[in-house]
Amino acid sequence: MHATQLFELMIVTLPVIIALHFFANRLGLPPAVALLVGGVLMAFVPGLPAFSPDPELMLVVFLPPLLIDGAWSISGRYLRRHMIGIASLAIGAVVFTTLAVAWIAHLLFPSLPWAACAVLGAIVSPPDAVSARAVLERVTLPRRLTMLLEGESLFNDASGLVLFRFAIAASATGAFSTVDAVQTFAMLAIGGAAIGCLVGFVWVFIARRLRDEYLIIVSTLLVPWAAYLLGEHFGFSGVIATVVAGLICGSYQNKIFNAATRMRGNSFWTVAIFLLEAAVFILIGLSLRGVVERVGGFGVVIEQMGGPVLIILVTLLLARYVWIFLSDLVIVLLRRLGLKRYAPLGVRGGVVLGWAGVRGVVTLALALSLPQEFPGRDFILVAAFAVILGTVLIQGTTLGTLIRWMGIRPPESDRTRLSLSEAEAILMQTQLAYVQSVAYDRDGQLVHPMLLEQYTKKAAAYERFVGQEDTMQPRVEAHFDVVLQAIAASRTELIRLHRVGDIDEHTLGALQKNLDLEELNAIAVRA
Repeated sequence: MHATQLFELMIVTLPVIIALHFFANRLGLPPAVALLVGGVLMAFVPGLPAFSPDPELMLVVFLPPLLIDGAWSISGRYLRRHMIGIASLAIGAVVFTTLAVAWIAHLLFPSLPWAACAVLGAIVSPPDAVSARAVLERVTLPRRLTMLLEGESLFNDASGLVLFRFAIAASATGAFSTVDAVQTFAMLAIGGAAIGCLVGFVWVFIARRLRDEYLIIVSTLLVPWAAYLLGEHFGFSGVIATVVAGLICGSYQNKIFNAATRMRGNSFWTVAIFLLEAAVFILIGLSLRGVVERVGGFGVVIEQMGGPVLIILVTLLLARYVWIFLSDLVIVLLRRLGLKRYAPLGVRGGVVLGWAGVRGVVTLALALSLPQEFPGRDFILVAAFAVILGTVLIQGTTLGTLIRWMGIRPPESDRTRLSLSEAEAILMQTQLAYVQSVAYDRDGQLVHPMLLEQYTKKAAAYERFVGQEDTMQPRVEAHFDVVLQAIAASRTELIRLHRVGDIDEHTLGALQKNLDLEELNAIAVRA
């Protein structure tokens, strides 16, 4: 596929993404499922050239921004609190799953070298950040489960990539050293973290000195690729470098961004991440055609590989569950010994955590990067696609139902010390205190009577709302419904004034912006 065809495919993909998202929302399906199915159907459209993505380019283009978006918004406090559990999933579960899949694969195909079986395990073992986000954004989970899944998706790609590289090396040399693997992983992680710290703090230094909000937003676009590419260039983990840089930038964003930068930056990144995530699932679907044609068609896939692939899928799921419940058992035993810092997830939490392990772009990229002559490459490719399709289509679509069946609800411990309305009341009292301090001049004369009256009323209203949310919310919604209708009426009149020539484009734009801000504020307060 030459450059012009690739660009045409990108343009064609945009309306497909819009349509698939629209129908997914109307049907109540996860958009990832619709996009993946749509990509598969597009792959077999007559006349459409076969699509064969560059796996290394896929990782470089998609992984850094999607990783840093998750790291940027994750809570550092809760990440540190649950770091042992996250490490257990991101490292322990990945290693355990890799070994389990390798063992089963060798039982299924005794002629397949152990190293090639380990490669298969390393490819399919790490759940994917993109897929995890696509699943989590449509469900409500307790904070601990959410943090475990989000944290796992940020770091497990690093362990999966390291295992993959060692398995490939072992396949070429016939030798493997556990000690060397552990030392190398530690070096990659520490070096990646150092690169991430460097990139993160350099961005903080530069962003604080940029006065233009657009330049600040563009600088955020450089961070993920700078961290990832520098980490990979110096032989460290680009994944960990990107995540650490995102954690640092995210922790400083509230000190650096003003309101305009935050709103425009959030809008920019929301659209960018939406397009990247959609493109990932479309590309995964498009790539299926080349794999099917390589192995001889769907008939060969079903007849010769269907059974073993199904066994690999079941092994993946069982291995994840075994690791989760064994880890929970260890916590129970430690609590009986008096170490009660950590609480077990319980059966229901473990079931949901195990079912949420969805695979995606990393599994695809690693599978496609295998050399043409690699032992068992055809089966590994088919198994990788089956794992992606199976986990997204089955686990992704049923996770919400499973959560409802398990009766998973956020516990009381998830509540913060202050509720949203209590925090709003405190902020309003702070604003009132400042207005009171400047409302009078040095002679004691009131110079800002309207401001003082306005903020006094607002502070009193917020105080009355605390503790009365359920009874007062309908009145608040009715109030701001009228405000929104009044804004809509003003907007209609503004457009009429412009249409008849009473105002020019400059006035139209200025007043439209004011109405937009009023509307956004009313929507936020109403919610």
